[in-house]
Amino acid sequence: MLTLIFACDEENAIGKDGDLPWKQSSDLQHFKRLTLNKTIVMGRKTWDSLPGKLPNRTHLVMTRSSREDVDVVSREDVMSRAEDEDIMIIGGGEIYRMFIEDAKEIFRTIIHTVVDKPDTFAPDPAEFGFYLLTSTFQQATERDMFDMTFEHWLR
Repeated sequence: MLTLIFACDEENAIGKDGDLPWKQSSDLQHFKRLTLNKTIVMGRKTWDSLPGKLPNRTHLVMTRSSREDVDVVSREDVMSRAEDEDIMIIGGGEIYRMFIEDAKEIFRTIIHTVVDKPDTFAPDPAEFGFYLLTSTFQQATERDMFDMTFEHWLR
């Protein structure tokens, strides 16, 4: 099964200058809980933004060039694997658009801010036939920049 997971601002922005435009420890913990022991798929820019391989996850990267530091896959490879295992699509914008029509669920965290001049956006789940199953507001802790809302969407 294919699942998309992302954090976005109140206007669906997910990135600026090749990175996340906020520091949200609570959302990173949420991401970790949902992706632990699963296969995560990302584009090259997302891979390059990570500090390295995330523990206890299988990493697959979609890129046009070969890599020695991580397994490179095609869209067909991802779709084939999704028949037998849970695949978490973790970014970026192009990769989300590539798989949203095939995804069955989305975990979206809305970061309660509006990013100044963002350059990467996530798709709006409602525009692709998803319905909101749960929505949980969380106030920012001392390790978060902003309040946030954790959402779970299904189709």
